[in-house]
Amino acid sequence: MLGVVSQRARPLPLVCGVLTAALVATLAVLGPAGQAAAAPAGSTPYTNPVSKDFADTFADPSILRGKDGLWYSYGTSDPLDEGEGRVHRIPIARSSDLVNWTHVGDAFTDATLPGWAEPDAGIWAPDVRYVDGEYRMYYVVTQTTVTDRIDDNAVGMATAPSPAGPWTDIGAPVVGPREGNGGFLWTFDPSAVTDTDGSQWLLYGSYNGGVFIRRLSTDGRTATGPETMVAVDNKFEGAYVVRRSGYWYFFGSTANCCAGPTTGYSVHVGRSRDLRGPYLDRQGVPLLASRAGGTPMLVQNGNRWIGAGHNAVVRDLAGRDWIVYHALDRADPYLDGTDGVNERPMLIDRMDWVGGWPYVRSDRGPSEGAQTGPVTRGPKATRFEQGLAGWRTLGSWTTAREADAGRYATNRSSHAALVTTVRQARRLRVEADVRGAAGLVVGSPRSRALVEVSVQPKKRRVELRVAAAGRRGRVLSTSPLPATYDPQDWHALELVVRDRQVHAELSHARLGDPLAVLTARLPARVRGGAVAGATASRKGAAIDNLSVVRAARRITALAEVDVPSTPVPASSDEFDGAALAPGWEWVREDPAAQVSGGAFRWPTQAKDLVGTGNDAGVLLRKPPSGDWTVETKLTIDLGETTVRNFQQGGLIAYVSDDHFARFSHVAIFNTRQTEFGKEMPYAGRLAFGGTIVGPPAETTWLRLTHRLDPRGGEHELRAWSSRDGRDWVKGGVWTLPADADVRVGLVSHGGAGATSQFDYFRTFR
Repeated sequence: MLGVVSQRARPLPLVCGVLTAALVATLAVLGPAGQAAAAPAGSTPYTNPVSKDFADTFADPSILRGKDGLWYSYGTSDPLDEGEGRVHRIPIARSSDLVNWTHVGDAFTDATLPGWAEPDAGIWAPDVRYVDGEYRMYYVVTQTTVTDRIDDNAVGMATAPSPAGPWTDIGAPVVGPREGNGGFLWTFDPSAVTDTDGSQWLLYGSYNGGVFIRRLSTDGRTATGPETMVAVDNKFEGAYVVRRSGYWYFFGSTANCCAGPTTGYSVHVGRSRDLRGPYLDRQGVPLLASRAGGTPMLVQNGNRWIGAGHNAVVRDLAGRDWIVYHALDRADPYLDGTDGVNERPMLIDRMDWVGGWPYVRSDRGPSEGAQTGPVTRGPKATRFEQGLAGWRTLGSWTTAREADAGRYATNRSSHAALVTTVRQARRLRVEADVRGAAGLVVGSPRSRALVEVSVQPKKRRVELRVAAAGRRGRVLSTSPLPATYDPQDWHALELVVRDRQVHAELSHARLGDPLAVLTARLPARVRGGAVAGATASRKGAAIDNLSVVRAARRITALAEVDVPSTPVPASSDEFDGAALAPGWEWVREDPAAQVSGGAFRWPTQAKDLVGTGNDAGVLLRKPPSGDWTVETKLTIDLGETTVRNFQQGGLIAYVSDDHFARFSHVAIFNTRQTEFGKEMPYAGRLAFGGTIVGPPAETTWLRLTHRLDPRGGEHELRAWSSRDGRDWVKGGVWTLPADADVRVGLVSHGGAGATSQFDYFRTFR
């Protein structure tokens, strides 16, 4: 790290914008390349859950980095600890590294609840943003005074001068109670987002009614205009969107959040060029279709964690995205005892982008055990609490202090720079909070060249420019500033130089909804940087939370998954004879099921296995020992426009009538889904829950893969679905006990009126 040089220098002649020949030359001689030590990793190892130091449960987490440089997270209202009994109204936690968290208070108390909320209302699912110089929190109020009826849920909003509060409700709902389906639609799980033109939008909704988006007034306090459905009802909730590479990515949680030991909550994703949709999944299926689209990206994997969902996304100083979410420990699913509040602590894991789609840990799912944490610190990352120490200055700089931002740097002369030297890096990322005519810069002493992104309020644009000493600079890319942009508000700015590519973003608060994105290919003379930092073209610009670190490596491949693929004809059946092949056995034989025309045809029974009735038939056979795969090709007409609860056909891994994992194409009200459900005995009762896999078609391929966990011999069963028999969607894992005698087979039940046609049942090892 370099020491501080004189804080006074004569003004520099302006050549092109803020990038000057003198600035290029001066930065180029601040230190020879290669003398500074390599940037440290700057990460803190962690083991999930990261909320363990302050809470046993912390559900529906929202997260952002405050202008003080610290991270804040907000959870749904629950008691924090086992045995506590007292509900915290939107608990708030703070961290300097995204790993170690401390409870710093609650957004509301019983005495400060919104005036339009009933005293016994739940305050759920906060979403916190920093927009136009203020912190905004959106949340669900489950019971309001707006009507005199029950369950008239609505979305509220509060503002605060800092992330820790105090929070003040605005006095009325942003989105009020909405009637439908014989009561009130679920106006749950709000999530705010800024479109590229600076307009404010709010997503909200849940299973009863669907997920909608609606424009907000500039101050975020009023929903204006019509609402647009972006995801079908009866499948999605917990919406969250981010923009990347020209697409908006919709993250939605599916299935039951809170089914104790059988919670199968998971996160599915779709993308759209337009914030308002339509959103399509990886297979091109709309999230609004009856055969509901959505590609699973966060699913349980057989370890400690189940029910992973309701996510937010945060970016670290190296530019790596991290998914923050809650999950349940399957060995301890309740906060107290064996019922009641589901214990849902906060987890964090790396989120990778491969082939234009997000995956968790290269598609490995929730982590258990020690992990490499986010990059959040280092000698070249400063909040200026120690002043300007460690940074070289060009021009006149000083520090000032604000209640929220703390200490920050501000220039007292035009055309100033605040830089440090770094080891020559092919991957370098610079980030800061900026105000006024400020920018970020990366320089190359050997080539005496610089690349800079700068905010230019007078020109109402963001500009990406490259220049070399003694030469006129060249604009690589520009982006207009939205009409709502106020240069006196703090904004987040980032600049990434990676090999010959440069990428820059300007946003309100690094939450994946940038106001401007600029990309370009660098000229040959700019090959990374050994000098990096911040710039200011006009007096009074401000810089805070400045960091210079090696940019994160791109993840380009997914984790390999072993799918046993050697056919086992003796355990299979092509259904091409006059009857079932040897080896099948019935539990409650159904005489209506017949082999004919090269398929096994089984009318759906008006019976079921879930619960204590156990009157449905099950067709079973013994699988091979060790690891194996079973697969079937299922055609079933469940319609697309009518309610057909809960007709289904599919595969089953069966221990007993009260202990099984069932994978079906099933009708759930107006949707058709592939549900991988599990029933098991628990605490003197039966527990059932499911997780959702890929979108079905009229003909859908279903697959279960089985492995024995080497740690204790548990049976791990993963579900896969396909619409064409070639492109498979990987789903979640349910486990069965190590000592279980597992048989596999077929089911067709849930309600009369459809027929399951199984073209084959194939086994592989």
